[in-house]
Amino acid sequence: MSRRVLIVCHANTSRSIIAEAMLLRLLAARGLADAVEVRSGGIAPYARDGSLVSLDTRLVLREVGIEMPRDAGATDLKRNRHLIAAADVILVMTAEQRRMLAAFAEAQGKPVLTLRELAGEEGDIADPAMQSEDFFRRCRDEIARCLERGLPRLLADS
Repeated sequence: MSRRVLIVCHANTSRSIIAEAMLLRLLAARGLADAVEVRSGGIAPYARDGSLVSLDTRLVLREVGIEMPRDAGATDLKRNRHLIAAADVILVMTAEQRRMLAAFAEAQGKPVLTLRELAGEEGDIADPAMQSEDFFRRCRDEIARCLERGLPRLLADS
């Protein structure tokens, strides 16, 4: 049975999409694509199923060789609580998102870590929405760094 990781951010159009794509690539490079199922979703009141992935997200992923499908869209976790219920571990971008997740019965008792905590650090990953392309690049690189540092921990808990 594969381990199920859910990556959460506010709208599921930038940070969690980047983290999902980067984690999938890290796992594939290590021959672990079948060992870990990765999903992502948004938890904020304004998260909507099918919202478009940010163009800047697509661009900064393309720069590192990851092409998002044209029909890629956001997932609203308020409407898809089964994803929270199915998760073995939940990764969030901010402490605020962890607090928001605590309101969902499906998240009770599950390990919920910020990406920086996964990497053995403190702090949040800032939202790049409405920021420059360079801000998106820095966000992508920070997410990639945290996932690389935290991957052994993520796999050890399985």
